[in-house]
Amino acid sequence: MASTADIKNGVVLNIDGQLWSVIEFQHVKPGKGGAFVRTKLKNVVTGKVVDRTYNAGTKIDIENVDRRDFTYLYNDGDGFVFMDATDYDQLTVPATVVGDAANFMLENQAVTIALNNGNPLYIDLPASVVLEITYTEPGLQGDRSTGGTKPATVETGYEIQVPLFLETGTKVKVDTRTGDYLGRVND
Repeated sequence: MASTADIKNGVVLNIDGQLWSVIEFQHVKPGKGGAFVRTKLKNVVTGKVVDRTYNAGTKIDIENVDRRDFTYLYNDGDGFVFMDATDYDQLTVPATVVGDAANFMLENQAVTIALNNGNPLYIDLPASVVLEITYTEPGLQGDRSTGGTKPATVETGYEIQVPLFLETGTKVKVDTRTGDYLGRVND
């Protein structure tokens, strides 16, 4: 067991069986009364953010979360198979844990997986990835980048909004957090 003195940014706490990551913390020692620790916590699985206050010296349960580099290999129908970059062991991660990251993963892509006691918690992708447009309606003469947008399907099967002038076969940079088009990539 640890105490509130061990709270730091990035530490993962086990509160009522759920894992919460510390985003911010502040030790407060008012002139009158006992000291306390104000924290902002983010649920590791759902992403929900809450504020929580602890009295100084309160016992807390710190969990060990291991973030390791993996390479995405393939989807086997039951889940997504990744290979550990250090010891080449394979790990199958259920689709519920992968979540929206599946929209941006290509084979042989490097990802970071957070593990707790060998169980995958979540997947961190790079901030942006380069994907090829596999289908979009053809652009018309006179379409400009300042105009509107149109739907385009990328090679993972995910649909994004792109400027009107882009065509099938164009490589684009996509933000993995929001799914937004960031720009065209020239080879």
